[in-house]
Amino acid sequence: MALPTIPPYALPRAEELPAPRAAFRLERQRAALLIHDMQNYFLRVFAPEAAPLAPMVGNIARLAAAARAAGVPVFYTAQQGAQDRRDRGLQAELWGPGMSRAPEHQAILAALAPAPSDIVLVKHRYSAFQRSNLEALMRARGRDQLVITGVYAHIGCQLTAAEAFMRDIEPFMAADALGDFSRAAHDGALAYVAAVCGVPLPTARLLECLS
Repeated sequence: MALPTIPPYALPRAEELPAPRAAFRLERQRAALLIHDMQNYFLRVFAPEAAPLAPMVGNIARLAAAARAAGVPVFYTAQQGAQDRRDRGLQAELWGPGMSRAPEHQAILAALAPAPSDIVLVKHRYSAFQRSNLEALMRARGRDQLVITGVYAHIGCQLTAAEAFMRDIEPFMAADALGDFSRAAHDGALAYVAAVCGVPLPTARLLECLS
């Protein structure tokens, strides 16, 4: 049930990304940025100074800074600790009780601390859209594209992308601003999204679109 210890692995390069089925083109005035579950509890299983975590954090920080400078909304998801078993639901069957209320579990990584203008959503299920007002907040700001960063690529990030698509929001996976249990799982998430619902792009290309 516990999270695995994640061995270091190299993040995918631009030339390694799968070709997307969708022809979506990221536009600054339509976009929002999601920083998904970058809490200490989920990150403690990575080697802190190695890939994927160290470069992933750097890429997320660059995307967040560019988004804020461009007036692009920045959303975070963060789970709450010590969830009631009834609220945690079937996730408890797969992952156990989850995080505690201790700061070393709940806190968002200090290097990615939300700015006052950012919006932090309470995370309840794999998808960031479940039991949240993410879609309503995006629509109110005229946003129908979502750039997804964070952990874990093949779980919450992938399912957030799939649900975005089903809500007519175009998803973009920031391929080198994600982390996962392994490179194989990471690549699998990108392949799934490219095949059925969205567009994987490297940070460098996303920064061009946001600038």
